[in-house]
Amino acid sequence: MTEQQSFYDAVGGADTFHRLVAAFYRGVAADPDLRPMYPEEDLGPAEVRFRMFLEQYWGGPKTYSEQRGHPRLRMRHAPFAVTPSQRDRWLGHMRAALDELGLTPEQDEQIWTYMVMAAHSMVNTDEPNYPGMIDMSGR
Repeated sequence: MTEQQSFYDAVGGADTFHRLVAAFYRGVAADPDLRPMYPEEDLGPAEVRFRMFLEQYWGGPKTYSEQRGHPRLRMRHAPFAVTPSQRDRWLGHMRAALDELGLTPEQDEQIWTYMVMAAHSMVNTDEPNYPGMIDMSGR
């Protein structure tokens, strides 16, 4: 990667991010624990939004901000209960998607480090200790 070349360009630009996000959403679509977090019938719009976000984050086109404003990741994910196990499942699908890309170890590590940090920051709900968590507040 040269001083003038962005990480986005160094890893292959739009094609790489299209492949990454498509592979990730193939995993999500088949995951019964994660799929409900994507309320749209078709995962296509979520895939486009995520791809635009990643492209912008890594130095590509600014389409995400132009169309959606500031990312506000935690705010956008707040309506969904994100548990540690869901985070781990999300990361499992992302790891599999990254493995399909064949990036250099350094490039892979850079993206993976970001994904792990981002996934951890989205957790907003504790795991229930047992199925059918009971409301102990008396309401």
